Amino acid sequence: MMQLKEIEPEALDIYVSKEHPEANFLQTSTWGKVYEKDGKKVFYLGLFEGKKLIGSSVVILKPAKRGRYLEIPGGPLLDWDGDIKALRFFLKEIAKLAEREKCVFVRMRPNIPDTEQHQKLAERLKLIKSPMHLHAEHTVMLDITKSEEELMTEMRRQTRYEVRRAQKLGIKVSYETSEKAFNDFYDLQLETAERQGFIPSTRHLIMAQHEVFGDKARIYTATLDGKVLAKGEILLQAPEAVYHEAASTLDGRKLPGAYALQWQIIQDAKALGLKRYNLFGIAPPNSPHHRYAGVTTFKTGFGGEQLAYLSAHDLVIKPFHYRLVHMLETIRKKKRHL
Repeated sequence: MMQLKEIEPEALDIYVSKEHPEANFLQTSTWGKVYEKDGKKVFYLGLFEGKKLIGSSVVILKPAKRGRYLEIPGGPLLDWDGDIKALRFFLKEIAKLAEREKCVFVRMRPNIPDTEQHQKLAERLKLIKSPMHLHAEHTVMLDITKSEEELMTEMRRQTRYEVRRAQKLGIKVSYETSEKAFNDFYDLQLETAERQGFIPSTRHLIMAQHEVFGDKARIYTATLDGKVLAKGEILLQAPEAVYHEAASTLDGRKLPGAYALQWQIIQDAKALGLKRYNLFGIAPPNSPHHRYAGVTTFKTGFGGEQLAYLSAHDLVIKPFHYRLVHMLETIRKKKRHL
């Protein structure tokens, strides 16, 4: 007999670390607590078969203007390749939760490869492909168990040149975990967003990450002669380090500060014993006009494996209302070049 019920956040984290090493921070209680700090309602769910825990999910209630919905970033963590019964049961039970919370739909982006098999599985489960992406559906992952020499060799030649040029120029990279560092980062990110035309996170959400992650959230800064070139927010959630947010200055466009930043992060993550570095977010293949096209060239230059996860899919709860949401989000996606 199966049952989906709320569990203690600590129990969820233990299960994830033991049974789903491929998962990242999005499906841990740490990320759930960030959203709790941000004023959202969060559910920590466990799927049981008898007394055995066979799946988990961090679920965030999003009270959007276009309609309330449940969000499952990087999840749910289930056996997507073998247990169709558990998948169907989870969806039936999550639909009940969505109905109780007066939601229009449930949006999920499982942490599974974007294969034809998984696309067909989503169709069988009556999930609809979402018009919007959800948390880095395409990314670059570096295996940082490799030596620094191997990592340097696997970089694109131009990237390797820029890393070495940064060293010759004397660009310095340091990190901080203070409240001021996060506030300063957000101020620079606002400037970057205005210059590059994207919508940044809210200050409240960035500060919530600082409060919840503690010393596992770092603001890295690249400088030359006291001038800031680039900043990056790094989240450390074993076995992974994540390049979660970024910001840059006009000076940084002319100098290789961002390259120095990445190389220092990689070295630090290795020293901490982490196994992989997630550069978190690139454009899909053959998308030269995508908003992330420029940063994709930069990120892929560090080598690693380019990963594509099954795109965000929606479980529709209120069909008529959902059609309106789908139309609005489709228009928004085109305007933002996503």
